[in-house]
Amino acid sequence: MTLLDGKKTSEAIQNEIAAEVAELKANGGKTPHLAAILVGNDGGSVTYVNNKVLACERVGFESSLFHYEDTLSEEELLLKIKELNLDEEIDGFIVQLPLPKHIDAEKVLEAIDPVKDVDGFHPINVGRMVAGLPAYLPATPAGILQLLERYEIETSGKHCVVIGRSNIVGSPMSILMAKSAYPGNCTVTLCHSRTKDLPSFTRQADIIIAAIGKPEFVTADMVKEGVVVIDVGTTRVPDASRKSGFRLKGDVNFDEVAPKCSFITPVPGGVGPLTIAMLLKNTLKAAKKEVYA
Repeated sequence: MTLLDGKKTSEAIQNEIAAEVAELKANGGKTPHLAAILVGNDGGSVTYVNNKVLACERVGFESSLFHYEDTLSEEELLLKIKELNLDEEIDGFIVQLPLPKHIDAEKVLEAIDPVKDVDGFHPINVGRMVAGLPAYLPATPAGILQLLERYEIETSGKHCVVIGRSNIVGSPMSILMAKSAYPGNCTVTLCHSRTKDLPSFTRQADIIIAAIGKPEFVTADMVKEGVVVIDVGTTRVPDASRKSGFRLKGDVNFDEVAPKCSFITPVPGGVGPLTIAMLLKNTLKAAKKEVYA
């Protein structure tokens, strides 16, 4: 069993980005600039956005953080998005999810200029991804592709079962794994909460991508020997023995499942670190105008 080290892979990608940024600056190019909008004080979101700011520093990007109380109105948020859309200094920006309940997340994501949508959530970028055109791929699915590629995991002709159909991970992942590319060329089954007898599908899988947000949902009896398991889950579970008061658990029961795997991601330290690395990669593409000339 080989552990897919997302932390190490993320560091390698960030080092590559830093080298490219240094070269860009040396040749008189513009320093890439990533901005983030955070509404409210959700613990996970605050940590994640702060990590993005630190990552920007590491690779030589400029970064801006706009942090508002959760009383911010939808109208005020949309005005800020319009301002960032028009700001030529900022190459890409993200609006951190989840948003407070009084704000329509769909309306907010659609207000972002697709040219600056480095999260890859805008319908235009999703459409470009589906059509095989240059696009900003959603960061988590893009990170999973990097893991598969850098560990040279064979995907062609394999049966990939994706558990979860969110627009952020499950749905785009199912599309990308079916594409005529590497990683890709899989036969893909997309399972979700309405799937009947889900274990009958996972037991056939050569590759399982679990993204449902249910701690330790995938158990040993649901997988076959030699399976590749990508665990996207990061649920906070109370743990009084830890300073934070919680620990992260994945969607896979690691202790049970790992002995049957050829490759598996840990939680934490698997997919998570790659999400930020791929966000930086999208911002670099935006700065270099690789997707939209």
